[in-house]
Amino acid sequence: MNRCTLHPRPNGFSLVEMMVVLFVMGVLAASVVLLLPGDADRLRRESERFAARASAARDEAIASGSPVALVVNGAGYYFEERHDGSWGPAQGRGLALTNWSAGTVTSTGRARLVFDPVGLASSELRLRLSRGDAARTITIARNGRVRADDTP
Repeated sequence: MNRCTLHPRPNGFSLVEMMVVLFVMGVLAASVVLLLPGDADRLRRESERFAARASAARDEAIASGSPVALVVNGAGYYFEERHDGSWGPAQGRGLALTNWSAGTVTSTGRARLVFDPVGLASSELRLRLSRGDAARTITIARNGRVRADDTP
């Protein structure tokens, strides 16, 4: 007689093997979920992008020798430059109209701030951005310094 017919090999997986595979898949799925950006991460990126663009507008005012305005409202923000005695939208260089991402809420209605040719701001601006439970405050000081901080 053939040995295979006396002691047939089991087909399939044992319960222990299935449990190990399911455990490993669960650990991998949990790690993927933890790597997805949450509200705090998205808000941090958005506030840092806003702060960088505000700093670029200040630098543009210094480099061009003409004032650059920052206009912020609940929907987004944009920049204006002075041409031939009147204000108009800033062209190129990342200063175009930018909307806040969906889910981001601001603390201000409409605010306008002008950077003069030496980089000073016309007024101080404190903008609070929030998304879910996360909040950040962007401050533009009169000396033109732009800072983004977590809000407790």
